Amino acid sequence: QVQLVESGGGLVQAGGSLRLSCAASGRTFSGYTMAWFRQAPGKDREFVAAIRWSAGITSHANSVKGRFTISTDNAKSTVYLQMNSLKPEDTAVYYCAAGYYTFTYLPQLGSEYTYWGQGTQVTVSS
Repeated sequence: QVQLVESGGGLVQAGGSLRLSCAASGRTFSGYTMAWFRQAPGKDREFVAAIRWSAGITSHANSVKGRFTISTDNAKSTVYLQMNSLKPEDTAVYYCAAGYYTFTYLPQLGSEYTYWGQGTQVTVSS
């Protein structure tokens, strides 16, 4: 059974940094694409970043490009989202997601991911 557990959220001032973690368990994730999504109150869920676990190929949304970086630690079976230069509009619940693909595919639609974590709140004050 796949489990994704996020941590690392919190309250930070604008311009600050946070690193989110997603601990993945239940199987080997070498064939998986891992992603971060976020959802702010009253808004749709939004793609943030994705990574092909085995190859390390990444994709970032334009809104976070140059500020956020997705990465993995195979030894710890953990996916990270390093968030720098945070803005108030980054405030949201951040979710980790996983989807199995036999080819290199980094989808930006939430419906293309099978497993989800419970989310972690990130609040950026101005």
